Amino acid sequence: MLKALATFFVCAGYLVAAESASIRGRLQYPDKSPFNITTKVTLNHGERTTYCKLHDGCSFEFFDVPPGVHQLDVISTTHHFPQVKIQVPPDNSGELKFVEYAYAGANKNALKPPLELTAYATFDYFEQRRRFSVWFILKNPMVLMMAFSVGLMFFMPKMMEGLDPEEKAQMKKQMEMQQDPSKMLSSLWEGFSGQEAEAGNKPLESTKTIKK
Repeated sequence: MLKALATFFVCAGYLVAAESASIRGRLQYPDKSPFNITTKVTLNHGERTTYCKLHDGCSFEFFDVPPGVHQLDVISTTHHFPQVKIQVPPDNSGELKFVEYAYAGANKNALKPPLELTAYATFDYFEQRRRFSVWFILKNPMVLMMAFSVGLMFFMPKMMEGLDPEEKAQMKKQMEMQQDPSKMLSSLWEGFSGQEAEAGNKPLESTKTIKK
């Protein structure tokens, strides 16, 4: 009985080994140089996990993979690798078929064995520091306001040279009033009171003319 069970398990193991296959591959940089960072490789969303071997050109291998379609992913924190769908034929009746997707939803690209996965891009986790630029300083609102004030200080005397003496005196008076808020308010109040007085006198003049 024990011999029969042992024979059964040995035969079952041979059958599984005959139907299964090994998936071998290698990681590399875009310039075809060997990959020098230990990277995690998964099969079927983490159902199987392995790491590439640096001493062997960053190669990896999955043993006893059953027939069917399997998904291979490279989990890297520095580089972006494509996703690969692998078809293992039953009974080892043919060679493995590889289909590459640069990213999820991208067009498929058939690969020929041996499986060599090339990094498409590198990950940048930090924003690049801005370089010194004169235009960046000139766009600052404070710098623009200072430039405008300096321009006024430079061009104002030249503008005053072309004015008449009366206009100069009036402008000087306005500037003095702006420096003293009390004078400015009093002049405004006088202007309002004068307008009201003129408005009150107009109907009286019209009535006088009617009586005449």
